[in-house]
Amino acid sequence: MDQLAVRLHPSQPLDIRLEAVPIPTIQHPDDAVIKIKFSGLCGSDLHVYRGHEDVNEIHICGHEFIGHVVALGSSFHSGSPPSRPALYASLKIGDKVISPFTVSCGECQYCRLGFTARCVSSLVFGSPALQGAQAQYVRVPLAGGTLFSLSTPSTSVDDPLSLPQELSYLPDPTLLLLADVLPTGLFVVLQALTHPKLAPIFTGIPWPRNVVLDVGIVGLGPVGLCATLALLDYLVRADVRHRIVAVDPNESRRAKMQKIYDALPGHARGESENEFIITDIPDAPKVVQAWGQGGCRTVLEVVGNPSALTLSLSLLAPSGILSSCGVHQAHQIPFTGRELYNRNVSLEFGRCSAHSIFVPAVELLLRRRDVLGAIGESGVVDRIVPLSDAVRAYEAFEKGVYGKVVFDPWT
Repeated sequence: MDQLAVRLHPSQPLDIRLEAVPIPTIQHPDDAVIKIKFSGLCGSDLHVYRGHEDVNEIHICGHEFIGHVVALGSSFHSGSPPSRPALYASLKIGDKVISPFTVSCGECQYCRLGFTARCVSSLVFGSPALQGAQAQYVRVPLAGGTLFSLSTPSTSVDDPLSLPQELSYLPDPTLLLLADVLPTGLFVVLQALTHPKLAPIFTGIPWPRNVVLDVGIVGLGPVGLCATLALLDYLVRADVRHRIVAVDPNESRRAKMQKIYDALPGHARGESENEFIITDIPDAPKVVQAWGQGGCRTVLEVVGNPSALTLSLSLLAPSGILSSCGVHQAHQIPFTGRELYNRNVSLEFGRCSAHSIFVPAVELLLRRRDVLGAIGESGVVDRIVPLSDAVRAYEAFEKGVYGKVVFDPWT
C-alpha cells in the first residue's frame, strides 16, 4: 500500500513534491511504525529546501510528528530487560506518541550522560539516512529510546520521563512544538543562562543582585519565538532585571513576536523596569549602544548562517556568551580566533539533545500554555495546513509569510 508524502528532489533548490510512496514497515526488532496525526514544517527544513545542505538523494522531509503506534518490532514486550529503556516493556499498538527530531538509543554512554543529540546511533528524521514525517506514516528506529508515550501519563516524581496528564488538555498541533522548536529554544537559553560567566547575576555573588542582564536574540522564526518565551520564563522566575532586544529582518516575524508578547499576562513579563524591544537589523546595534553597557552579556543566535553570527558578535559585550542553535552549514565561521580572544568571547554551539530536555520543555509548555498552547496570531503555531498544500506552504514559510506550519496528512 502507498501513502502520501512530501519529498525533496535535490537536483535543484526549492523542489519538493507530494508523491505516493510505500508505507514503511518494521525492519528491526527495535522499530515502531507510527500513523501520523500531525507533522511540522521547521526552519531547519528550509536549509535543505534552499539547497544549502549536502544532500543528493530524494527523501521524505520533516522531523516533527505526533501520532499513534500501528506496528511494533519484537523487542517490545512485557519481559523486556530492565537494563533497556522502559518503553520497550510498556509501549503498545494504539498508543499515542510524540517523537524528538532525532533518534537516540538511550543506552550508549552519550545517551546516559544526557547528550542524546550525539547518540552513537543518532539519525535525524527527514534526511536520506532516515525518511521523514511529512507523510501519513513514519518508521522510528530505536523507538524505545526515542519516543514518548502520551497514552500513559504519570504524576510520579520518581519517573524522570513521566509526562503530566495536563498535556491531554492542549490541542495536538501545539504538542508538536515538543518535537523540536520548544526544546531547542529552551536549549539555546540554558546554554547561555547556566554559563559560569552569568552565575554572579543570578546568585548576587560577588556582584550586587541589582545588575541588569542585557540579552540579544537574533532570529524570530518559530525557534526564536520559543527561545524568547523560554528566556522570559527563566528570567522572571529568577527575578532578574533584564533588557532584551529581539532582532529579525522580516516584518511579519517581528509582528508575530509582538503579538505573542502582548498576549502574555503581566506577571510573565516581569517588573515594569524590564525592557523588551523588537527591531530590525540596522537598529539593533543602536538599541544596545543606548543601553550603555558595552553590549549584551549574551546573544542567542537562532538562524544558522554567517551573517547572523556576525550580527550576534557585534551585539555582544566583552566576556559575553554567544549561544547558537542555528543549523550551520559548511561556511567558515565569520570571525577569527584573535577576535574572540581579544574579547574573551565564549561560544556555545550545537544540536539540542531534545530527548533529555523534553520534560523541562513540557513544563515550560504548561506554564506558558496561554501562547504555546494557542493556534493563530497570538500562538507560536501559526496555522494548520493540509499536506496536499505542502508546496505552497513551503513557499510561504520560506518567505516569512507563514509562521509555524503544522501539516494534517489526512485532509
